[in-house]
Amino acid sequence: MDTTPLFTDDTIVFGLLMLALGFVFLTESLKGGFWEKFYKIVPGLFMAYMIPAILTTVGLISPEWQVVEENGDITEHSSSLYYVSSRYLLPAALVLMTLSIDLKAVFNLGWKALVMFFTGTVGIVIGGPIAILLIAMVSPETVGGAGADAVWRGLSTLAGSWIGGGANQTAMLEIYGYNQKLYGGMVFVDIVVANIWMALLLIGIGKRDRINKWLKADTSSIEELKEKVSEFSESVKRNPSLTDIMIIGAIAFGAVSIAHLCSNFLAPYFEGLVAGIESQTTRNIFTFIGSKFFWMISIATLIAILLSFTKAKNYEGAGASKFGSVFIYILVASIGMKMDLMLIFDNLGLIAIGVVWMTIHAFLLIGMAKLIRAPYFFLAVGSQANVGGAASAPIVASAFHPSLATVGVLLAVFGYAIGTIAAIGCTILMELAAVS
Repeated sequence: MDTTPLFTDDTIVFGLLMLALGFVFLTESLKGGFWEKFYKIVPGLFMAYMIPAILTTVGLISPEWQVVEENGDITEHSSSLYYVSSRYLLPAALVLMTLSIDLKAVFNLGWKALVMFFTGTVGIVIGGPIAILLIAMVSPETVGGAGADAVWRGLSTLAGSWIGGGANQTAMLEIYGYNQKLYGGMVFVDIVVANIWMALLLIGIGKRDRINKWLKADTSSIEELKEKVSEFSESVKRNPSLTDIMIIGAIAFGAVSIAHLCSNFLAPYFEGLVAGIESQTTRNIFTFIGSKFFWMISIATLIAILLSFTKAKNYEGAGASKFGSVFIYILVASIGMKMDLMLIFDNLGLIAIGVVWMTIHAFLLIGMAKLIRAPYFFLAVGSQANVGGAASAPIVASAFHPSLATVGVLLAVFGYAIGTIAAIGCTILMELAAVS
């Protein structure tokens, strides 16, 4: 089936995404009338995500498509916008948003951030088997299958993705040997459910004051960090010159180039080390350190933290974090582009498992946040550091304040580290639930 969208040229598609972002910012800036009321309910960041999703759904653009040639051959095509955004703009944004970070204040956020992160992990681990048990009561065939086609084997890849990231997901595919012809269905569930959940978290950000009041949350440490960064920004604020803007660009993309250079050496080196481990279980637990994306994000963040102890942090006064926010919004639009809303109806059985699974994850987080009076920030970022990883945790964190993007990255790195072993535990429970 030919699935070619109306626009396939990335130059045109990028222009459409920028027009969508321009529309969001223009309407969000309008005072009085419909748009002011609208954005009190729906955050601008959510709209930056949803408009590209609508463009994909109606067939104007697409992240991937098939072309049927005249001789009947089918060729696969894809957009490079998400790759460019996640590999170049995301690390650049992290560098610019971390330049002015107060590392001591970040650590002063305390234990609640870690508790909410690990609660999110536990929610994924127990959510999978519970979802299988619940769906089996209604539709046993949805959670069935035998051998390499067993649904629980496919769901193991979701557990790897939702606790760690892409490297952990691939490790789970290798460990449990799920039928790769069926694997696309699991990737599809991952995209749909994870993106719906991210959309809900973004909507919640617009209501965070009300949510924090209901949670009886202590937001003092977060406000203190935001205040420190804002005070510093005001103290060095200046009208940026062309020199300032060029140096900001040099800092951002110079750091990105170093991060890519180092990851090109480190990822293959550690991949070789991991490949030499005799135990298959141990080998797959450490698969993530062979990922270029892991090293690229980690090194870019480390460079930015080191720069925050130098005079480079003064470029926050020239708008460094604002440039970082521009890059984050472009990444958000490219992620939204990956979401075809009609796909929700393509495989309702597997989607149902994913929705129940994510609901359990959500309720556990809400319960823990209520119990320890954790702010909505810790709930949202703790969840996204699991489910979305380093690509989207900083997006959610920076929506609260640009200075908080680093918190999302640090928690996401935890997710990479424990992703495979936690996913193995989840899969053992899912297998028991599926055969019970």
